[in-house]
Amino acid sequence: MPIISIKTISKIIAAIVLSCSLFTFSFSLSFADEYRPAYLELTQSNESTFDMLWKVPAKGKNKRLSLYVVLPADVKTVSEVRSSFIGGAYIERSSISRQGGLAGVEISIKGLERASTDVLVRIQRLDGTSETARLNASSTSFVVKGAPQFWGVVNTYLVFGVEHILNGFDHLLFVACLIFIAGTWRRILITITGFTLAHSITLTLAGLELVRLPIPPIEATIALSIVFLAREIALDRRDTLTWRYPIVVSSSFGLLHGFGFASALSEIGLPQTEISAALLAFNVGVEIGQVVFVFSILALGWLINFLLKVITINSGNWLTNIEKPITYGIGGIAAFWFFERLAGF
Repeated sequence: MPIISIKTISKIIAAIVLSCSLFTFSFSLSFADEYRPAYLELTQSNESTFDMLWKVPAKGKNKRLSLYVVLPADVKTVSEVRSSFIGGAYIERSSISRQGGLAGVEISIKGLERASTDVLVRIQRLDGTSETARLNASSTSFVVKGAPQFWGVVNTYLVFGVEHILNGFDHLLFVACLIFIAGTWRRILITITGFTLAHSITLTLAGLELVRLPIPPIEATIALSIVFLAREIALDRRDTLTWRYPIVVSSSFGLLHGFGFASALSEIGLPQTEISAALLAFNVGVEIGQVVFVFSILALGWLINFLLKVITINSGNWLTNIEKPITYGIGGIAAFWFFERLAGF
């Protein structure tokens, strides 16, 4: 296996990062709302009645994704439906009733088969037990089981964690910049481990509601963390703290990114009887997605370097010419995100 030098792998990763960044930047401008999950919550208020919360990602000021809850004919709406647009989402509240409760009822989402998003469902019962489900384009309905399902909770939150990190373009771009700065396999392992431990701590604290911070400033600061790393890469001063000890930077900013992960988790909440399992499963899902991304970037960097050697092209020559534009492109994208989020305060 060819050995990749620090300089070569850094430049190759930079090229990969910019390509991915430009793609995700343009992609997120048009489809960012599509990838936020919708959320259906049914909270039991008495033996036959449930308060229903239906939260759908908004598309602009007064538009929403065309997703609708479909219930059987014997489930009746017993209150006025109240709807509003709040915080980038369309929220609908009502009360439904069915004799004997919802056990055995099939709940489906109309329009989900044409959408590139998920629907997370949570049913909270009077006895404190809950049930969760994850629906998508290939599975648009489910039948309420009527009993708590531990492994169902684990599976739902695990998959949500994986999908959240892989669709979190800002988090992935930050991780890619960390790989660029770390450079060697050992330093990459140490740096990413520091980032993982740090964001796991704040994700847990925020998920358990032991620490609460306003999310908009956190999201804006996450964008600034990418700007900071892009500046460090552009200056290429290898004697700075960031270059000498990247784990310090990854751990510090990792605490902020953990609150960002927690904000996504707060949108769907945690089942009261399985809080620990759901929180752990979501965190593990985030880590699985992160590991997949890191290994994909490194494998792609190795493959490009290998192919260039096979066709006898010196990778350093052409990569040197695009190194500066790449870092400016990364910083520009992150700066756009920062001002976009700042405007949403």
